[in-house]
Amino acid sequence: MTRSQTKTLNIAVLLPCYNEAATIGAVVRGFKAALPQAQIHVYDNNSTDGTALHAMLAGAAVVRERRQGKGHVVRRMFADIDADIYLMADGDGTYAPEDGEELIRTLLTERADMVVGTRRGVHSDAGRNGHAFGNRIFNILYRTIFGPDFTDIFSGYRAFSRRFVKSFPAVSAGFEIETEMSVHASRLKLPVAELELDYGRRPEGSHSKLSTLKDGGKILWMFAMLMKETRPFAFFGLISAFFMLSSMAFMAPVLAEYFETGLVNRMPTWVLSMALMMISFMVFTAGLILDSVARSRAEQLRIHYLNVAAPSQGLASEKSIETTRGGRTTRIA
Repeated sequence: MTRSQTKTLNIAVLLPCYNEAATIGAVVRGFKAALPQAQIHVYDNNSTDGTALHAMLAGAAVVRERRQGKGHVVRRMFADIDADIYLMADGDGTYAPEDGEELIRTLLTERADMVVGTRRGVHSDAGRNGHAFGNRIFNILYRTIFGPDFTDIFSGYRAFSRRFVKSFPAVSAGFEIETEMSVHASRLKLPVAELELDYGRRPEGSHSKLSTLKDGGKILWMFAMLMKETRPFAFFGLISAFFMLSSMAFMAPVLAEYFETGLVNRMPTWVLSMALMMISFMVFTAGLILDSVARSRAEQLRIHYLNVAAPSQGLASEKSIETTRGGRTTRIA
């Protein structure tokens, strides 16, 4: 896209930050150079190292979010800011501002509601083997539970349409917010795209805020909660199967003894097995009922999503889009 094209789009760059004074100034300046017509918004999450001051000096609009956690910050940003296109990145300098233009171009040309910048070098980042291993496991788990739409659900570099942002019911508090975004898109079958991008390393003096075990546990819990809300039949079906298998394990020796002797000597075991079987049936029934409720909620979310205007798609269809690469300009109808 050329600078004249960006004037027709209201682009908001969103940078959630917590103690990123070492990098935020350079990140803001990078986005101002790459997308000169965009509004740069930095939401400071109780930083103690001067992050807000560095962001303001670099030319960003700074807002403070007092509730700790990236999920709270993203929810506030999405509620506060009106734009045609939203570009979200981290303030740690690991994402190249120059790639933002390509994310926006992909959002427009693919008529997508979300484009995820998948991280090319994430598994070799600064020797954080625990993070890399957890990233692989959670991505495999996500594709198993929610579908194959995404290959990097934890990427923080994303472009959104207005109607995605204004129809996204964010409930997460922390870093699991990216997982919730991905599930929202998969649940409503929204048009999405992925774009593989280089993933940089943090400069010296900048440190990751992630805890492998603590945040991994939160994400795993979020997976379970999102599965309960979006796929209750599968969720409660697994619980029902556990109780049924437990019931059959207790029941088998009692039945074997009964068929051999005609007596039930272990009555408490038999009563326990019947109780477990009844619990299994009740949980299965709850799963059936909640599955219908979940389908109704998904339909309501879809209707709300369709009621939000999609100006970015209108701009993409009514005008050709100019892209500049290596000094050569190409127009895409």
